[in-house]
Amino acid sequence: MPPASNVHKVSGARLPKASIKKKDDEESVDVLEGFDESSHLKATVEPAHQLELSEAELKEEVTKVLTATNPYAPQNIVHYSFKEHSYKQTAAVDHLAVHFVLEGNLLHKDSDEARRLKIRDNLSEEHPSMENKAESHEYHAETPATPVEEGGEGEEAGEEDRPDSAASKSAKKGAKPTNQFNFSERASQTLNNPSRERSCQTEPPPRCTFSSTANQWEIYDAYLEELQTHAKKEKQKTILLKKDNVKKKITLTETHRDDIAKIGKVAKILERMVIQNIMDDIGQDFKYYEDPSDEYRGQDGTLLPLWTFQYEKARNLSVTALCWNKKYQDMFAMGLGSYVFGKQEGGMLLLYSLKNPAFPEYIYSTPSGVLCLDIHPEHSYLVAVGFYDGCVAVYNLKKKEQHPVYKSTTKTGKHTDPVWQVRWQNDDLDNNHVFYSVSSDSRVVSWTLVKNEIISSDIIRLSVKGAVSDEADGAQLSSISYGRSLDFHKEIDYLFLVGTEEGKIYKCSKSYSSQFLETYDAHNMPVDTVKWNFFHPKIFISCSSDWTIKIWDHTINTPMFTFVLNAAVGDVAWAPYSSTVFAAVTTDRKVHVFDLSINKHEAICQQLVVIKKKIKLTHIVFNPIHPIIIVGDDQGNVISLKLSPNLRKKPKIKKGQELSKGSEAEVAKMDKLLSLLRDPELSTV
Repeated sequence: MPPASNVHKVSGARLPKASIKKKDDEESVDVLEGFDESSHLKATVEPAHQLELSEAELKEEVTKVLTATNPYAPQNIVHYSFKEHSYKQTAAVDHLAVHFVLEGNLLHKDSDEARRLKIRDNLSEEHPSMENKAESHEYHAETPATPVEEGGEGEEAGEEDRPDSAASKSAKKGAKPTNQFNFSERASQTLNNPSRERSCQTEPPPRCTFSSTANQWEIYDAYLEELQTHAKKEKQKTILLKKDNVKKKITLTETHRDDIAKIGKVAKILERMVIQNIMDDIGQDFKYYEDPSDEYRGQDGTLLPLWTFQYEKARNLSVTALCWNKKYQDMFAMGLGSYVFGKQEGGMLLLYSLKNPAFPEYIYSTPSGVLCLDIHPEHSYLVAVGFYDGCVAVYNLKKKEQHPVYKSTTKTGKHTDPVWQVRWQNDDLDNNHVFYSVSSDSRVVSWTLVKNEIISSDIIRLSVKGAVSDEADGAQLSSISYGRSLDFHKEIDYLFLVGTEEGKIYKCSKSYSSQFLETYDAHNMPVDTVKWNFFHPKIFISCSSDWTIKIWDHTINTPMFTFVLNAAVGDVAWAPYSSTVFAAVTTDRKVHVFDLSINKHEAICQQLVVIKKKIKLTHIVFNPIHPIIIVGDDQGNVISLKLSPNLRKKPKIKKGQELSKGSEAEVAKMDKLLSLLRDPELSTV
């Protein structure tokens, strides 16, 4: 057994700090001496799939741009808006990303507050050290030094008595210092509110004594009244339910219409594309084809059939009116009705475009047959229509409604017989739109569109002798003349012509309502068409069912030209490109084209347009720009025809003669023909 050590450990003994520090330094030196640097070098580990780069690539600088935007920040943050009562998406997004936060109580060592804390800590350390010294002296005096029997127990006791142990540290600690930053010591007591009593007194309600006797019939009547009121409430509920259902249906139909309207434009474009692809050969003929056989025909020409416009629901109706749109030259209006006046079943107004011959652009059904129409020359969306029942109406193509925006009634002075012709005129002084109409009731009426109403005023009443007599009814009826056609002068605004069912043509003025300026004994049957020449201010043309077409100078009572076509003439029209070219249709299914500058006696083109014998041609119109005409028949069909080059020839010019352009050349060309006719040596046609 080794001898016991004579060392005694006293509680509270402390080793000097310098000796402890020296010992730690020696231990650290011993550790460093035994450290082998070669065995602990760091070895670089490369992954198997690492990319090997050359020195140039390693030296290449790669710039990266750091932005302040957070890619993980949410972009669809929604807050509730109390103003609009709905959730609104906010555009401002917080891009701040916090990676580490540590809240501390550090102070700068040179600050005043840090100095105060240091002084206070030094004072607190001095007081417990003095107390510990006193306790140690007392302990040494009371307990003698005793040897430690077992080393383990002595070491444990020594560890407890070491000054740097946890027990000694806890003993050193005194009262915990208060936090200088957020420490507060407060005490308060709430006051109890004093109780109060309130009382009020109301006036007693008025009282009255009432007494009555209830019989059996009174009880019965009371029950009946209650049942009736209950039944009324139920009726009101059912009516409200019906109204709600109707509103729901209306909203559903409106939404359905809106959906259709959204697709409508796209569907129209697709339809036009498909039809143009299907009818590409006709479109190519319309644009580029010129009949080469005209070189071998001499002066005669031909008509090339192009598109046929037909609507299935209008097969049993006749084409009663045709009119081109002045602004959109590829669009024309088509009136449908019946000339068999014993079978009137309504009519239709259709508007077609050359871009889509398969289906009309606008469709309007009318309760009465359409007999005439005219499109406003400036406002192309306004269409004036005359009906068989004597009404006139104005349709607005901009509105999707099926009924007209203006329509005459008996209160506004509508016609009592069919309206045969309508014509737009210049606006009045108040910029109100004005159009005129003629009817079989012998009246020529002016219609003015004022806001939401139509106002009529009689311009003239037609009569056989020039004016309506004021005698008895029988004498008055015998002198009435029935209007059939109407046309206004192209330059003189107040001058117009009226054709009648008696075969006479009256030259009238807006200023004179009691007499005619001139009367022409034109035809033996109703004058179906009267039209002024587009270029010459004195010339007009007329046609009738008596097989004749006549060209007039309004200063002379006799016709300048008369052409017999051996069939009833349905319509005649001047060409917009020449003062001497006109075309007519007859009931024997033929189209006749005349050019007076080439042949003053016969047509330069007579062509059969329809194969079926029962079909009759009714109307014809020239396109204002393109070299085509459209022809309507009594089966609801409209046929478009292209004029060959011989039908569009310009007059030959002699050497040294200057070429006059525009309307002056056309007027000179017609004047030359008229001078030849006035020469007595030449025979009349």
